[in-house]
Amino acid sequence: MLGLAGVDRTPAARPSPTASGGPVPVRFHPDAPLPRPRPRRRRSVVAALAVASLAGLMSGPAHAGGDSGPDGGGSPRGPADPALRRGLQALVDTPGGPPGAIAVLTVDGRSEVYRAGTSQLGTGRPPRTTDHMRIASTAKAFSGSVALQLTERGALGLDDTIGRRLPELPAAWHRVTLRQLLNHTSGLPDYTEDPAFIAELTADPRRRFDSRRLLDYVAGDPLRFRPGSAYRYSNSDNIAVALMAEAVTGRRYEKLLAELVHRPLGLRDTSLPQGYRLPTPYLHGYAVDPPGAPEDVSTVLSASGVWASGGIVSTPRDLGAFIRGYAGGLGLGPAVRRQQLSFVAGSSEPAGPGRNGAGLAVFSYATRCGTVYGHTGNFPGYTQLAAATEDGKRSLTVSLTSQVNRATNPRLLATLRELQEDFVCRLLKGRTPGGAY
Repeated sequence: MLGLAGVDRTPAARPSPTASGGPVPVRFHPDAPLPRPRPRRRRSVVAALAVASLAGLMSGPAHAGGDSGPDGGGSPRGPADPALRRGLQALVDTPGGPPGAIAVLTVDGRSEVYRAGTSQLGTGRPPRTTDHMRIASTAKAFSGSVALQLTERGALGLDDTIGRRLPELPAAWHRVTLRQLLNHTSGLPDYTEDPAFIAELTADPRRRFDSRRLLDYVAGDPLRFRPGSAYRYSNSDNIAVALMAEAVTGRRYEKLLAELVHRPLGLRDTSLPQGYRLPTPYLHGYAVDPPGAPEDVSTVLSASGVWASGGIVSTPRDLGAFIRGYAGGLGLGPAVRRQQLSFVAGSSEPAGPGRNGAGLAVFSYATRCGTVYGHTGNFPGYTQLAAATEDGKRSLTVSLTSQVNRATNPRLLATLRELQEDFVCRLLKGRTPGGAY
């Protein structure tokens, strides 16, 4: 991503576009506070959050192989496909690969778990379905779920504009609709590319941002293009979506998540924190710069700087339950469901398996074995895919403990996408990577 002009711009002093009410308490069981990150690593990690190169965040040596036994959560296990298990282990063993990985396939309530590497270097402990992790931009599907359920209830409309619901935002943005925010055709400038935002995050990666004022950083910037005329992924879009939801309900986004998403789907280990700590146990995320040793970056950055665009913490088990509900259209009537699954040309970040298309906070992934619907995400230390079938009966999550995208390691991303497609084939057809039943 390219930085926008105005490095020394001060965010405009205007009322915060938030609803009233106190935050929903989130219970953490954090590890002891970590020492401040070394300045050199802090600068590289923070810069990576906002620029396309994301240099220095992707790598990793080979580590211990996966465990095919039951995980700590005692979840049911189906027979594992040896070829898929070897493929996941090969990804971990690849120079520049993640220290750990876990993939969970669920069909009609029965799960098949594949894992490789470790949840924390030096422990030998394998990744588990109950380990917490940063789900990165997969969180955008959660804000989409909130917005579409409010649309189903008549509180929001997909053609509602920023001007109608958030009139305090820049007048140049007023014609942008909720639909355009959800499918990234809004043209909103991306606040994570703003030089002032980058400078503040670099100075203090654990800074507590006012999440509801993140769009202030680009309030003086024009739209990138006429709304609806092009596709461009922007973290600003889902911040605006959450603010719209707050504006029409008078309730905080965190409370809307709990009421509309977490409780109905039974997500007991999913939260939207403001700080940098993670609930335990968690998958440790790493930045690796060979030949140096991997560096744990799990708690380097505050989640407040990404909020509704990427701040959610969940587990593989919860993430699978969520995507089955969202991709399956839970809570949506036929009219809203048709809009959710109306696609334009565009890929998630990073790209998912097969041919990608952009719907309303959901992407289609058309593979050689069929199509699934979901979202990807990456964040320093983590890469995610969550996808499910249209009927919500089958789901797949693939979680890595390092950041993989086309800027950090395009070759590894290509390998990952091929492996993800193999997992999709297993999910849909029961096929091995070679194509046989």
